Formats: sequence, structure tokens, C-alpha cells
Amino acid sequence: MRLLVLGGTSFLGRHVATAALDRGHDVATFTRGVSGSPPAGARALHGDRDDPAALPAALDGWPPDLVVDTSCQTRAAARNAAAALGGVRGYAFVSSLNAYATWPPGPIGPEDDEPTWLTDDDEYGPVKASAEREIGAALPGRFLTARAGLIAGPDDRVDRLGWWLRRIARGGRVVVPAEGWDQPIALVDVRDLAGWLVEMAEQGVPGAVNATGPTGMATYGGLLELCREVTGGDAEWVPVPEADLLAADVEPWLHLPLWLPAETARTAWDVDTTRARELGLPSRPLAQTVTDTWAWLRGVEELPPPPHGLPRPGLPPEREAALLASR
Repeated sequence: MRLLVLGGTSFLGRHVATAALDRGHDVATFTRGVSGSPPAGARALHGDRDDPAALPAALDGWPPDLVVDTSCQTRAAARNAAAALGGVRGYAFVSSLNAYATWPPGPIGPEDDEPTWLTDDDEYGPVKASAEREIGAALPGRFLTARAGLIAGPDDRVDRLGWWLRRIARGGRVVVPAEGWDQPIALVDVRDLAGWLVEMAEQGVPGAVNATGPTGMATYGGLLELCREVTGGDAEWVPVPEADLLAADVEPWLHLPLWLPAETARTAWDVDTTRARELGLPSRPLAQTVTDTWAWLRGVEELPPPPHGLPRPGLPPEREAALLASR
């Protein structure tokens, strides 16, 4: 079948295109053309999703049967996709846990029990929630919204796991959050999510799904220990109390990637993924994700900037030095 990937040239979208090609689909990607080329074998369609004429023009003579949407960032993009793609057999949309009005801090129970944002502002979560409603109304019974959590794996330009791998590989004394060592975390490997999204579009599965790893699949400390094992580094952990980190203007999630203050972490990682497991979303061993991400990083000369204007994560060296100097 003809499968259109909205996105398709970086990280999740690229893995979706690859998975669709592997399953024998005729694949096209639709992007602005600024993030590189799609995988070999996929046709490249270009245009701005915010332009209502762009998608119809790009798809003239190539009507898709299936869609996997990895790139919706605006209300206009959702509105235009709904208008142009309402006739497809299956549409898998990549949303976010941020679509929930109560996350973070959560916890998040079954999908239909939790409220999503209804506001009109242009923040990330409300835009995703609005897009779910807009596109879903155009495809009744054929629209799946995957509310993704943390996605990791090869080709990750957001670079949260990648920063930890590189920092730990350098070795020496490494600042880690004292209270966060046993913090639970959950993530989904980009390849597992990509292949599953293609299958959901093929089957026309509808509804919302919390698309992340199972609750309690790992801990923060366990992940860092795994990074040390995979990189072969001699990193020495230097636990720093949360109060001292915050007093030193260490920003949770950004400066120490994946770290959340204890009160938020207590519930933010508690996400019900029962439906995802019932629908077959895989969860490969974390060691495989970390090992493959490290292998990819060692072959990259220079990482491209993070997408959508996100700041590059990591603890600034001067801030790390100041924290270590007092311990």
C-alpha cells in the first residue's frame, strides 16, 4: 500500500519510513526539505504543512492509503492534514504524554480516564491535544493517537541519552542526583515505536494509546550504570543533593537529562501502558537500546542541532566543576 510519513527524514520519522519500506509499502515522506533526505527507496515530497495548498499539491497523482504522522507541531498543520487526508484507511498520529492536562506530574491512568488540554494557546501539550481532536474527527474509527513518552535510540538528535553516554565515556567524577538514583524511568526504543506505528496504521486501529515503556522498567541509576558498562568508562558517581542542584541553577531534565525532582518523579513516570502492551507495542531490553545508541554516536562526527529549536541538553562544564569542587 501507499504509506505517507509526515516527517520521515530524522529520528522517529526516518525509522517509520524504514519500517514501512521493510514491510513492502510504497513510501513517501512529506517534509520542508531542510532535514536531509528520506531513506533510500522512499520518495521525497516537499512542502510546508502550515500551507493548506501544500499537501494536496504534493500528493497529486499519489493518493496514500495509510499515514503515520510524526511531525505535527501547529494547529494549522493538523487542520490541513485533516482536510487532505480524511479518506485514508488508517492514520497513526504521534502525540505526547504532554497532551494530558495533568502531566506532569501525573500519574496517568487508562487513556480514556484522563483529561487532555482544551485551551487555545500554542504550547506543546495543548497543540498536540487539539491536533488529536482535529484529525480524529476527520477519520472516525481509523485514527490512532500514540501519546509517546521518552523515545530513545540511534539517530536521536534530542540527545538526552546521548549526552549521558558521552559524559560517562569521558570518565572521572560525574555529578548525579542523590535523591534520583532510584527514580523509576520508562522509555520506548525508537525502532519498536516506529514499526508498531506502521502496524497500527495498516490495521486501522483507533483510539488513544500511552506509547512508552512499562512502568518500572528501569531506574535512573540503573540506566547510568548501564551507560558506564556499555562505554567502558571509569566514571565515579558524585551524588549531589537535590537542594544543592537546584540552588546551583541546575535545571531538571535539561542540565541533568532525564532527572526530575523527587516530588515530580514520584508520579511522572507512573503511566498506565496496559493498552499499548495489549496492542503489541514491543519493549526491547534497555541494554540493547543503550548499546545501539552508543554504537551510532561513535560513528557521528557532529550532531545536528536538536529539532524544533530545543536547547541542547547537558550540564555546563563550569557548573559541573563548581559542584565537584565542593565535594
